[in-house]
Amino acid sequence: MPDAISIRGVTKTFGNKYAVRDLDLVIPERSLCGLIGPNGAGKTTTIRMVMSIIFPDKGEIAVLGKKSAVESKDRIGYLPEERGLYRKMKVGAFLHYVGRLKGVDDAGLQVRVKEWLDRVGLGDTIKKKCEELSKGMQQKVQVLASIIHQPDLIILDEPFSGLDPVNAKMLRELIDEQHQRGATIIFSTHQMYQAETLCDRVVMIHQGKKVIDNTPQEIRERHDPRTVLVTPALGPHADVERAIRGVEGVDSLESINGSYLARAGEGDSPAAVLARIAARVPVTRIELVRPTLEDVFIDIVEGDAPQEEREQLRAALAADKARGDRGGD
Repeated sequence: MPDAISIRGVTKTFGNKYAVRDLDLVIPERSLCGLIGPNGAGKTTTIRMVMSIIFPDKGEIAVLGKKSAVESKDRIGYLPEERGLYRKMKVGAFLHYVGRLKGVDDAGLQVRVKEWLDRVGLGDTIKKKCEELSKGMQQKVQVLASIIHQPDLIILDEPFSGLDPVNAKMLRELIDEQHQRGATIIFSTHQMYQAETLCDRVVMIHQGKKVIDNTPQEIRERHDPRTVLVTPALGPHADVERAIRGVEGVDSLESINGSYLARAGEGDSPAAVLARIAARVPVTRIELVRPTLEDVFIDIVEGDAPQEEREQLRAALAADKARGDRGGD
């Protein structure tokens, strides 16, 4: 399968700071790839270089078989991190204008605009000025502007930022529809759970470096689960908690929703810890918990870092997720 995007040995600096360092990345055609990592990891810089908005200090980037995105611009849909609309234009006129810029035939374009607006619940805004819409509505209009011409390659920079859960679900459905149509899609996000539910490929970036590149399932399978979920038969209480804490190999214990999460120590077998807990405490449920992408990311980038630093990173990722869940207006 041909490559939609090919990045070879790319480095980009701003002053003495490396934004991207020695990046190699190949995105095959028709794939759905999530570019993930915390804010400041280098995701937006990478996307801007792919779009020829900025240029690498060294290395090569090919897009849709061309030497730059400029040569394939009508085949690309792009949602930048910095949102922007022609605020005085009416919504329908704006989308019609973008469609014509991208080479869509005028015949039937007005119908297409109306259908897309209806699809995202904005059918009654077609004659409103863009500035009259809420931020969440404006973002949906900009997403439509990036796909109105049915591009072969869709690049979305933090598309879920500012969306409430209902609109985030709608956007996930739109992305999936475009992927099923045959488009190659790459989107960046610091909300890793979005990539986990959508993507067939995940690329993790930390401090400008690629730290993992694989399918979500393979990523989880390669990183052993070290947490045991325990639901006591008699419910949570102090005696049960003491019993679990006293099991050999239990490094830490967290109470959550009537169950416990027991973390196996680095030198202990999680399966052995599970068996010891089951032998000591009557349970209705006990199992190894598969790690999330956030868990894997923390393990990879922090390694042997002090527990305090690991907790700070986990807190930062949780705060990013909470901001996404709260959404915009």
